[in-house]
Amino acid sequence: MSNSAFLGRQPVLNRNQQLIGYELLFRSAGDAASAVPHAPLEADTQVLVNALNNMGTNWLIGSKLAFINVGEAMLSSDFLELLPPRRVVLDIAANIQPGNELVSRVRYLRSLGFGISLDDFSFEQPSAALLELANYVKLDVQAMDKLPFQALAARLRSYPVIRIGERIESYEHYNLCRDLGLDGYQGYYFARPETLSAKIIHASFSNTLKLLNLLRADAPLRDIEQVLKGDVALSFKLLRYVNSAAAGLNTTISSFGHAVTVLGYQKLYRWLTLLLVTSNEHGNLAPALQKTAITRARLMELLAQETGHNGDFCDNAFIVGMFSLLDVIFDMPMAQILEHINLPADIQAVLLHRQGGFTPFLQLTLALEQGQPDLPQLATQLGLDPDQLNLLHTAALAWVEEL
Repeated sequence: MSNSAFLGRQPVLNRNQQLIGYELLFRSAGDAASAVPHAPLEADTQVLVNALNNMGTNWLIGSKLAFINVGEAMLSSDFLELLPPRRVVLDIAANIQPGNELVSRVRYLRSLGFGISLDDFSFEQPSAALLELANYVKLDVQAMDKLPFQALAARLRSYPVIRIGERIESYEHYNLCRDLGLDGYQGYYFARPETLSAKIIHASFSNTLKLLNLLRADAPLRDIEQVLKGDVALSFKLLRYVNSAAAGLNTTISSFGHAVTVLGYQKLYRWLTLLLVTSNEHGNLAPALQKTAITRARLMELLAQETGHNGDFCDNAFIVGMFSLLDVIFDMPMAQILEHINLPADIQAVLLHRQGGFTPFLQLTLALEQGQPDLPQLATQLGLDPDQLNLLHTAALAWVEEL
């Protein structure tokens, strides 16, 4: 187990909450409770090796940037030149001691095209000596009181750097960073969000159009399923509609294929036309949130397949993953939301009470997403080793990037 590494990734967003990149995080697969902290170079190297060899940067980050934590040893090593510089931002630790040699090394790396980011920045930290070489500075919203944080953000305005608020974990944190006009955000508020203001969830205009065109062209069922799998709002509305009393069915439907077959192309086309008229391009949910939900869905489907479950179970696993964020998306209790959609009992059990056969799959998915210490035990329960898990996780991330 000890020589395997999991890779976490956390979205980095611009001020419009659009995804600009991911911070890649090293996760040891060892038992975190008894694990000794990793030497920084080992952790940095593992992230690089995983990103490069096991996963491939295209798969992992698509067309986005990768923020990679680097310590002193890593900065000086030749490993870095193996990375695609225009796609990589080197996140330099605050407590690094920049001597002349290190400063010229950072200057050289920047000349190659690497982005330079100063993590957990303050003018008191040793890394402040690198400010003239930085493209990004990350400001930890939890590291200081509100007034010093505001003063720091204001002082940095006169430098040509992109200011990113990090460790944003609540609406208050987000509000503070937004009011200060920071250029970007990072934190559990987005990737593992608490709440977003109550909103009506709108299907993506482009996906609705895409589906209408596919139906008009009499496209194969799997092409239609693919679009539905990539849009949380559309799939929620479709399953709610098809399971509503209006559709007059005696059975509960949770697979897109079944839903489309039951409705038929003509009825689905009419329903989508209605959706298009009532949709609102500006009410879309935050892209990072949609992406998290779809990644969960795909990962759960792959985990179910890998552990030998049948097609129905895999379809339902996808729905569980996708709908596991509905309470955050709607900013409503899950129980209240599920009153509006008729789903099979075992899906309801896991979404409401974390009970039933889908629960271990959801727990493992969340542990991977959040880098929880019980990750290895949860994987073992499903009979999966770290390498299998990494491959499935990567495949899920890649699938979402391709949508």
